[in-house]
Amino acid sequence: MLHFKDSPDTMVITIKQIMDRTQTVLYVSHDKEDGMWQFLDGSMVFDTDDARIVTLEEMIEIDDSLASISDLPHGWIAERDDRKAIWKRRKKQ
Repeated sequence: MLHFKDSPDTMVITIKQIMDRTQTVLYVSHDKEDGMWQFLDGSMVFDTDDARIVTLEEMIEIDDSLASISDLPHGWIAERDDRKAIWKRRKKQ
């Protein structure tokens, strides 16, 4: 898998709107506690009915620019303003 140390079949969290391609991944979290990846649209508020568990490979198929943050350490987040913007990284507070 492009640059990710995790297996392509690693389960990640996202939302229905990203899977439907009606929203863009603008916020990524690589959780400190369990290493779980979250790929969200930046709103930080969503209906739990919209939550989806998919594979890392599926996320890369939807947005191959995610490969540029494949080295995001555990406990960090990456954000951007839109699909063409550069990712800004910071340690999660």
